[in-house]
Amino acid sequence: MEKDQYTDFGFQKVKAGEKAGRVAEVFHSVAGKYDLMNDLMSGGVHRLWKLFTVEMAAVRPGQSILDIAGGTGDLAAKFSRLVGPEGSVVLADINSAMLSVGRDKLLDRGVADNIFFAQADAQYLPFPDNTFDCITIAFGLRNVTDKDLALSSMLRVLKPGGRLLVLEFSKPQSSLLEKAYDTYSFRVLPLMGRLVAGDSDSYRYLAESIRMHPDQETLKQMMQAAGFSQCSYHNMTGGIVALHKGIKP
Repeated sequence: MEKDQYTDFGFQKVKAGEKAGRVAEVFHSVAGKYDLMNDLMSGGVHRLWKLFTVEMAAVRPGQSILDIAGGTGDLAAKFSRLVGPEGSVVLADINSAMLSVGRDKLLDRGVADNIFFAQADAQYLPFPDNTFDCITIAFGLRNVTDKDLALSSMLRVLKPGGRLLVLEFSKPQSSLLEKAYDTYSFRVLPLMGRLVAGDSDSYRYLAESIRMHPDQETLKQMMQAAGFSQCSYHNMTGGIVALHKGIKP
């Protein structure tokens, strides 16, 4: 079989057509404990990363927002308040279990009046051209089989002048930090996953998928190649996480 018919699943090579199913198994397994594990894994700092993303999105009342891989709805809840009753937010996720958890959470909080839910693949977004003012994808791009295809799909459904923000784990800028982060990722996270979520393998995959994700400059170049302009990124927590931004011309 040709090399380009294989892709990364953590540190493994799998057939490209199998990756989505394997990722789905991971998130079906962790969906119920996803919010708790995020808080434990990051010491709550993931909330600050997401707040910064919302600020950089600079959405306004009446706008249409798409949150891809929206999971349990953290960003969607914030955007819902910002766009108001005249605006709309689509929370999209390829994984039905994550989408169900997010829907229930937002309904319980009473913030779902202007939020719509869609089970959707980032590579083949089921929306018309030029639909959204802003698209966000937080900690989801690294799980996509064909990232270039997904970026092109996002560009297509953005309105001209619309913004894409990609919040994702990236490459630490200090070798000392990188070493400490590796130790934490490959020793602590799987143990935490086993003790809290009853699943060490899924969290080992998540750690591996972070290492296989493109670094800051590579992702910036991929966004430019997809057709985005004014591409830039902001490192947070020493580059452990980066927020990339691009504009549809």
